[in-house]
Amino acid sequence: MPLSHEPSEQPEQEAPQGILEDAPLAAIDLGSNSFHMVLARAVQGELRVLERLGEKVQLAAGLDEHHCLTPEAQERALACLQRFAPFLKGIPNSNIRIVGTNALRAAHNSHEFLPQAEAILGQSIEIIAGREEARLIYLGVSHTLADNGGQRLVVDIGGGSTEFIIGAKFDPIELESLHMGCVSYMQRFFPDQQINAKNFERAVVAAQSELLNIAKPFKKLGWQQAVGASGTIKAAAQLLLQQGWGDGSITADGLAKLTKLILKYKHVKDLDFGGLKPERAAVLPAGLAILQAVFVTFDLQQMFYSEGALREGLLYDQIGRNNHEDVRERTVAALMERYTIDKLQAANVEATAEFALQQVREVWGLTPTHLQQKLRWAARLHEMGLAIAHSQFHKHGAYLLQYSDLAGFTKPQQASLAALVRGHRRKFPLSDFRQLNPGLQPQYTRLAILLRLAVLLNHSRPEAPIRNFRLKVQAEQIILEFPPEWLADQPLLQADLAQEAEYLTAVGWQLSYQ
Repeated sequence: MPLSHEPSEQPEQEAPQGILEDAPLAAIDLGSNSFHMVLARAVQGELRVLERLGEKVQLAAGLDEHHCLTPEAQERALACLQRFAPFLKGIPNSNIRIVGTNALRAAHNSHEFLPQAEAILGQSIEIIAGREEARLIYLGVSHTLADNGGQRLVVDIGGGSTEFIIGAKFDPIELESLHMGCVSYMQRFFPDQQINAKNFERAVVAAQSELLNIAKPFKKLGWQQAVGASGTIKAAAQLLLQQGWGDGSITADGLAKLTKLILKYKHVKDLDFGGLKPERAAVLPAGLAILQAVFVTFDLQQMFYSEGALREGLLYDQIGRNNHEDVRERTVAALMERYTIDKLQAANVEATAEFALQQVREVWGLTPTHLQQKLRWAARLHEMGLAIAHSQFHKHGAYLLQYSDLAGFTKPQQASLAALVRGHRRKFPLSDFRQLNPGLQPQYTRLAILLRLAVLLNHSRPEAPIRNFRLKVQAEQIILEFPPEWLADQPLLQADLAQEAEYLTAVGWQLSYQ
């Protein structure tokens, strides 16, 4: 089947699944303000940090009026990655995760930057959604702090977005990501890095306005402890400790004193505190304004600081996937419950699809674990669109998978899963598959064909999956063989197969059956 080689919107490869336990782990966070890397080893389910690197790149400050990364911003970012790259040598790709956050989500030309960055690092980069970023932040925080026995509010003020999570133990309950960050607010409310009470108050009010969108549901859930992560929170806690106004945590009274102190200065270049780096000073007024809005909106009196954040969450997520705690499995199970999917039918289609896959996986190049995973998930979710309407339900299901916030999934992973669900019936949707990474299009086309056949074979919704066939493939030819005389007693299946042969012929494949 001829396939277009148009570039995908985000040219990311599927990350290998399953870490190599004896090798180091690496996580890189391409943030809107800073790039960070952590190297660690997994020891009995816990992390032993080997190296931490961080560098202010300020991608968000490098977005022009057209929301494109300027050449200068890209040069800063690539130069930083050149310094990170040597630390990745010798680490298996399966043990490395690299993610981009708000600035790369917002950049209209990220597709130009990513191939250069991936070439330097020798590894694919995932651009993650805001709520997925929040989930990973919570994972990093919850593994870093002792369990407080109740629910936590976690806040992470980044360069371009701020994440909010309520969770208990290791499980997030509510996740949100708001478009406000210390870099973007610095540009917006502190022109030429001038500091004054008027600019500061404008920034606080704007942040409070954003927070109104989540304040009510978050307060309804409640929490027993507030925790902050990343640079702004760390700087505030350190400055309060330095001034003798805190014990390592941030209090409402201490934050008010710190704000009053900062407003005595007229320009960020004048902010001279021991231990405060110039790069952090350059965005501190905006970060404190957002933090002040958080304290006021959520009626906070105290916030503790956590060393763990997105990078640590990425590492623990890798360990979890290797120990069969893949959050994506929970996400798929939750979708099945939410959309009241017929579990018996889903299980039957999944079993048939896997039976077919085992017969052709070598010939069709479908041996990677992540491809088998996607086929299983697509089989479980192929009928989720029925919760909206029977007519065109395959399109409804694909839309839900494409545009929902799905914990554990990157946007390209959601796109490939959506393509499988969209393509499981009726005319084969070539345009959907052409939106995928060109390198993945042939594999996902073949997975879609296997799913289509599994759905057809279980069309009568039997009590047990259909696994009485042999499947042979050669080039674009597919041959289905059934036991003698069995197909003659299946008039509905015969009609379905005849129609399917027409659908596949229209896109360059030949299906025969006997």
